[in-house]
Amino acid sequence: MQNISPQKFFLYARKSTDVEDKQVRSIEDQITELRAYAKTEGLNIVEEFIEKQSAKIPGRPIFSEMTKRIEQGDANGILAWHPDRLARNSVDGGLLIFLLDSGKLAGLKFPTFWCENTSQGKFMLNIAFGQSKYYVDSLAENTKRGLRQKVRRGEYPSLAPIGYLNDSRTKTVVVNKKCASLIRKAFELYAQNNSRLEDISNFLAQSGVYSKNGKRLHRDRISFILSNPFYYGHFRYADEIHEGKHQPVVSKKIFDKVQEVLKQRGKPKTKGKVEKPFVGLLHCDECGRMITAEIQKGHTYYRCTKKNIVCSQPYVREEELDRQLSSLLQKFSLRPNWAAGLREMLEKDKVDAAQFSTTFVQESREKILAIIMKLQRLLDGYLEQDIERETYRFEKSKLLSEKKSLEDQSTRLEQKLTGWLEPMTEWIKEAESLPKIAQGSNLFEKKVAAEKLFGSSLVLVNREARLRAPSGEDSSGQNQWAALCAAHELALKKPSSFILVRRGGFEPP
Repeated sequence: MQNISPQKFFLYARKSTDVEDKQVRSIEDQITELRAYAKTEGLNIVEEFIEKQSAKIPGRPIFSEMTKRIEQGDANGILAWHPDRLARNSVDGGLLIFLLDSGKLAGLKFPTFWCENTSQGKFMLNIAFGQSKYYVDSLAENTKRGLRQKVRRGEYPSLAPIGYLNDSRTKTVVVNKKCASLIRKAFELYAQNNSRLEDISNFLAQSGVYSKNGKRLHRDRISFILSNPFYYGHFRYADEIHEGKHQPVVSKKIFDKVQEVLKQRGKPKTKGKVEKPFVGLLHCDECGRMITAEIQKGHTYYRCTKKNIVCSQPYVREEELDRQLSSLLQKFSLRPNWAAGLREMLEKDKVDAAQFSTTFVQESREKILAIIMKLQRLLDGYLEQDIERETYRFEKSKLLSEKKSLEDQSTRLEQKLTGWLEPMTEWIKEAESLPKIAQGSNLFEKKVAAEKLFGSSLVLVNREARLRAPSGEDSSGQNQWAALCAAHELALKKPSSFILVRRGGFEPP
C-alpha cells in the first residue's frame, strides 16, 4: 500500500433542497467553518469537493468521484461538517466504514462529531449514519402520513391545476376567478361536440390562458384538463378518487357530457387527410355500407364504399347533399311563434312542478345517506382486510361518482324547482336554432345536428338523403323531434288546435 501522509484530506461540503436540509448550514458557511477547523487542527486539505444533491439514495457523482480517488491513494482522510453530510443511506455509510477497515481511509474529521479509526470510533460513526437514515425515513413517513390526513379531509395535497391557485396562507386550493370562468367555458364548448381539442387550445390561448412556462396548451394537456375530476369537485391521489372540499368549476353533468365526447372522438385521425364533413353520417340504402367521400376535379363526391360487393348506387355531389340535409333539418325546426308559446307555458308549469321537485330532492338525500353508509362499510371491510385494495378502490370510486351525481342533480332541482325544465328549455332553444344551422355554410355543424336528430337512420338512395322511415318516425327514439316534424306536416292540413299542447301543459304527467 502506498505510504501517504496522514495529513492529506479531502474537504467535502454538501447541501440539498430537501426538507431535512433546511436547517443545515449553507455550502459557503460549511466551507468557511471547515477551512478554519483544518487550519486549527493542522490538516492538509489537498482538494475541496462541493455537492448540491440529496444523500438519501446512493449515486451522488461527486461523492463517488471522491471515494474512488481515496481508493486510488490521492488522499487518506475526509473533512466534513457532520457525518450526515457524507451519508444518509446505508450503502454510502457502509462504503466509508469499509474504507476505514481496509486502511485506505485513515480517518474522518468533523468539527461537530468525534470520530477515530478505532472499533469504538467506527461504532459511533455507524450509529451516526444510522441516525441520519432514521431521521430521513421517519421524516418521509411523517410527510406521507400528513399528506394522507390532508387527503382524508378533502384537501388536495399537490399543485393546483389550471383554474385554481394554491393559497399559501391557508394551505388550500382556491378558485382563480379570472381563469376558472374560461376553463368552465372550455368544458361547455367541448360538451357541445362542435369543437376539437385544438379549438379549445386556441380559445384558451386567445383568452390568455397558457402553461406555466408561457406556452400554448398542447392537445394532450387539454385532454388531461377535460378528463380531470378535480373540476367537478373530486380529485385523484395515489390512483384513488377522493371527495374534495374545493369549489367545483363545472357541474358533474357537464363533466360527464365531456367524457362522452372524448370517448366518441378518441380515435386518432390520419394525418394529411382532408376532412369530409358528411363522412360517417349516412349508410347506403341498397347494400348497407357506410357512405364515404372522395375529391374529383375539385369537387367532393359522396358514394357507397362498395367494398367486396356489387352496388348500383351512384355518386352525389357535396353541394347537393348539403341542400338535401338542410331541407331535412328545416322539417324539424321550431317556428318562432311556437317557441314563444312553449316558453309561456313553460313558465306557468314551473309553479305546478315545484311539489314534484321537493319529493325528488328528499329521495335523493335518502339515497346519498345510503351511499355514505355503504362507503363506511366498505372502508371498514378494507381496514379489516376483508376486501382487497384494488376492489376497495374500484368500489369507492364508483360510489363516490354516484354520490356526486346525486348531489349535483339534487342541487340543480333545488335551484330550478324540477329536473325537466332545463332540458326542455334547451330543447326549445336548440330546435329554434335549426333554421339558422340549415341555412348556414358550416357543414360540420350540420352534421352534428343531423347526428343528434337522426342517429343512424339517414340513408342515401338514388342520390337522395332520406330517413329509413318517413316523417321522422324512426328518429333514434327522440319523440320530441318526431312530434315536431309531424306538427309541421299537420299544420299544413289541420287547424292549429290540433297541434296545441294539452290543457294540462307539457310537463310529464
